[in-house]
Amino acid sequence: QVQLVESGGGLVQPGGSLRLSCAASGITFSSYTMGWYRQAPGERRNLVATITRGGNTIYTDSVKGRFTISRDNAKSTVYLQMNSLKPDDTAVYYCNAAAATIPIAHPGDYWGQGTQVTVSS
Repeated sequence: QVQLVESGGGLVQPGGSLRLSCAASGITFSSYTMGWYRQAPGERRNLVATITRGGNTIYTDSVKGRFTISRDNAKSTVYLQMNSLKPDDTAVYYCNAAAATIPIAHPGDYWGQGTQVTVSS
């Protein structure tokens, strides 16, 4: 059974930082491109960033220079370091696993339960 378990969300002031983690089980982690997606109220779920097993990354334009995706294949965990957070970053953030070894900007079959990130003063 595939499980993706996110953690690290919360309430942060504008300009602050958060680090999200996603621990995967039930998959051969190193064979998957991992990603973070987010969904704000009333909006579609959109790409934030993806990372291949080799460390190739794709970011949506609005987070470039502020967010960093990384992975630890030994721990089957993917991270999202979020700096200089803005109110527009407020959303539920979802971890995703796609059976691909090349950089992709669309999700695969497996999702986590999501973690809320709220940026507000």
